Amino acid sequence: MCGIAGIFDDPEAYKKLKTILNLLKERGKDSFGVSDGETELAPTLKELKIPKVENLIGHCLHAVVGHVPQPLMGKGRLVSNCEIYNWKELMKKYSFKAENDSEMLLKLIEIKGPENLPEILEELQGTYAFAYWIEDMVYLARDIIGIKPLWYSLSPSFAFASEKKALPFHSDVKELSPRKILAYDLNRKRISFFQRKFFSITPEINRDKEYILNKLEELISEAVKIRIPDKKFGLLFSGGLDSTLLAVILKKLGADFTCYVAALKEDAEDIIYAKKAASALNLKLRIKIAPLEELEDYIEKIVPLIEDSNVVKVGVALPIYAACELAKEDSLKVIFSALGADELFGGYYRYRKSLDINKDCLSDIIKMYERNTYRDDVVTMYHNLEIRVPLLDKKIVDFSLKVPARYKIQGDMDKAILRELARRMGVPEEIALRRKKAAQYGSRFDYGINKLAKRTGKSKSEYLRDFYKEPNIRLGVLFSSGKDSTFALDIMRRQNYSIECLISLISKNPESYMFHTPNIHMVKLQAEAMGIPLVLQETEGHKEEELFDMEKALRRAKQDYYIQGVVTGALYSNYQRERIERVCDGLGLKIFSPLWHMDQKKEMRQILKKGYKIIFSSIASYGLDKSWLAGKITEKDVDRLVELNKKYMINIAGEGGEFESLVLDGPIFKKAIKIEDYDIIEENENTARMLVKKAKLVDKE
Repeated sequence: MCGIAGIFDDPEAYKKLKTILNLLKERGKDSFGVSDGETELAPTLKELKIPKVENLIGHCLHAVVGHVPQPLMGKGRLVSNCEIYNWKELMKKYSFKAENDSEMLLKLIEIKGPENLPEILEELQGTYAFAYWIEDMVYLARDIIGIKPLWYSLSPSFAFASEKKALPFHSDVKELSPRKILAYDLNRKRISFFQRKFFSITPEINRDKEYILNKLEELISEAVKIRIPDKKFGLLFSGGLDSTLLAVILKKLGADFTCYVAALKEDAEDIIYAKKAASALNLKLRIKIAPLEELEDYIEKIVPLIEDSNVVKVGVALPIYAACELAKEDSLKVIFSALGADELFGGYYRYRKSLDINKDCLSDIIKMYERNTYRDDVVTMYHNLEIRVPLLDKKIVDFSLKVPARYKIQGDMDKAILRELARRMGVPEEIALRRKKAAQYGSRFDYGINKLAKRTGKSKSEYLRDFYKEPNIRLGVLFSSGKDSTFALDIMRRQNYSIECLISLISKNPESYMFHTPNIHMVKLQAEAMGIPLVLQETEGHKEEELFDMEKALRRAKQDYYIQGVVTGALYSNYQRERIERVCDGLGLKIFSPLWHMDQKKEMRQILKKGYKIIFSSIASYGLDKSWLAGKITEKDVDRLVELNKKYMINIAGEGGEFESLVLDGPIFKKAIKIEDYDIIEENENTARMLVKKAKLVDKE
């Protein structure tokens, strides 16, 4: 991995680029370079001569495949951070010579033309982030999953860099969506985008299990093989199914590697299983214990490094960071990770409750660049290590998303097909059947964070916020006036995300599948009560067409409030979530669904426990009648819903349309809402709605 950067239309570009490269220097120390049309190269940043011009691109090199300094020059200029594993095949196919993958990429772009970047990128097997500058156009792109990072800004001028923190002179710094190719016009000073096609879960593979096992073995073995460097390297190891499977394959291929594991204590589950696996398979293993008394020092480094105080992200970053310290001591340049197995094969507990496993797998792959890959990249590169993730090879992802769900989840067993493959390939039975334990728990670092937080009398999120004062990212909330979107908002705010606006669709269709309609006019009063700006958009509510109206609303929120992501209150509705994700991804917005697959009963009780005052504004189910409307919902009401679930199979959280809710007060409300007048409209014994005619804000009790 390397560091890439550029700054345009700025009289002080030469000064700023040096600062940017200095902030990126851990990403590559083998050479430094800049170009404005002529290229300057130097072995160190201190020796680098930077011309005093307004437009510049720069690079710091982490040489793994040859030592070819950048920027590269052709008709245009290229800076890249890439590992393209089929570069020699492409060089042969198009009949040209290149010294490495970056030079191949430059020549391929210039043969086919940057206007054909979408089809060029389809041919690449590997990971990459690059900028290509020719005449008055600059093009930015990254691999489709987003393993290699790339950020950009237009304020006050156009600039890009491998890491967000490397753009301190700019505001509104955004992560480039992996599904977008950015084109910047230096004359018009505007950006435009090419949209890229993503993976699909159809057509499902209609072959027997033996075929699937054989194909997975072939694909995974090949993905591992092509990523093995010429020199000794490392493997992030936990003694779990995924990392042990990689170790077995690497050993069969005769690779020279060492396994690295880190934890808070010697008795951590990951340490115990890593030792067992290493002993059974004769693996080289190094262990790092980062005790509680040192943990805060680690957190102080990691939180600003990943630019995020999210509890899960920090908890997972800790064992990676500590393990990488050992790998750096061993002078390694490459480290493997088994990232991706859980998302592709249903490894998280919530998959067992999934109504459509492969849709959930696809959703998790879409979100990986926000949840996982940036964190892992910056942590490893801080230790001058390039991370390689064979299980996220394009061919494996494409195939695995089409594997029938029955082979992924079997009763209580997750990742069933991968476990069977692991046993077949030589992973010891105890390891192959080991239950999934998230890295922050298997290493016990989450326990350590909790201990430190308790000492300060704070929650984990509040404690971690002290190490990174900036909010994680700016979000808009798809807000319906009901309990789910309100609770989702609350969760994201408590996790240190900045809620910039509410986004509400006013549907004229009372039967809309997508948008809540009862008393939707109340969102104006709720927004005022919370002190959060509101983006309103009307829609006719015609099926599918209403998505265009949602896109309009999201575009406005993005333009007016600079949101970078969207929060939804979806629990189990794939219909809603899938469509929202499609629109958001098309707009380059990240998607957050913090309630997804939360237990219905647990959600209802947590909302009440947090102090929210909710009422039912409509009912449409056996077991419910108009007496449920208008009154404050209590724990006893939740008990009644649980009983009705047993009798009539109603959704306890109402996500099947059994009821709609309205939130009148809660911890994020600065004022409470008092309803002064309403009507009850009854259609039949089990179907009725409440129409709020008059309401006002009042001081909280």
